[in-house]
Amino acid sequence: MTVVDAHHHVWDLSVRDQDWITGPELAPLRRDFTMKDLASEARAAGVARTVLVQTVTVPEETPEFLALACEHDLIAGVVGWTDLTRPDIADELARLRALPGGRYLKGIRHQVQGEPDPEWLLRPDVHRGLTAVADAGLVYDLVVLPHQLPACARAAAALPGLTFVLDHLGKPPVAAGALEPWATGLRALAALPNTVAKLSGMVTEADPASWAVEDLRPYADVALEAFGPGRLMYGSDWPVSTLGAAYGDTLDLTRRLTDPHDHPQILETTATRVYGL
Repeated sequence: MTVVDAHHHVWDLSVRDQDWITGPELAPLRRDFTMKDLASEARAAGVARTVLVQTVTVPEETPEFLALACEHDLIAGVVGWTDLTRPDIADELARLRALPGGRYLKGIRHQVQGEPDPEWLLRPDVHRGLTAVADAGLVYDLVVLPHQLPACARAAAALPGLTFVLDHLGKPPVAAGALEPWATGLRALAALPNTVAKLSGMVTEADPASWAVEDLRPYADVALEAFGPGRLMYGSDWPVSTLGAAYGDTLDLTRRLTDPHDHPQILETTATRVYGL
């Protein structure tokens, strides 16, 4: 079975700072992580294709990622960034699609988790941008916190023609051991047919130094019940995940949290279908 890693990053600090890497807990991430670093780990884990996801909200990063996809067979798709609120958003998406590697652009993402307005996704200018994303045949990745899930559901309901991909299961409070109100918000989002989610980022929502599979199981079980395997996909969240697990361990974790019968969908076909890989 071919395995698709539907969520990872790369960065080169000599090209651009990653200003979110601050403090001693994130210090191990303050170095370069390249496709060469990932390729050997992916091969060893049996991963054949990946989706490269944006990390910073600057317009230069997406063209760089598209060019990188041209150079590396491992990258099957890119989720980039552009300002959804810009008046010429449709033209900008068309420009990105016309760049070298533009065929690899599969989706757009914004760091909604950093927006102070919990209903940022519902703003009229953002709605117009999301409509342009749908019209371009792209998907929209959601990187949000649990309190923002209600707005995600309202945005998805208002735009049934756009597929919303929830990154990291909406960052459940694993370290606190709490399910609510995250679970209620997740189920409301999953009730909409144009939504899918990634089993990713869980080890860093737990205590990265001492997590156990059983700590994560309740959250995976809620996601499996809400979305079903046909709307869930595996993502490593490498290299952020290295704070708590080796690359291959994130894949092993996903296998251990899910039924083997569901592995073909979660590890390959959901991502292939949703991102058009």
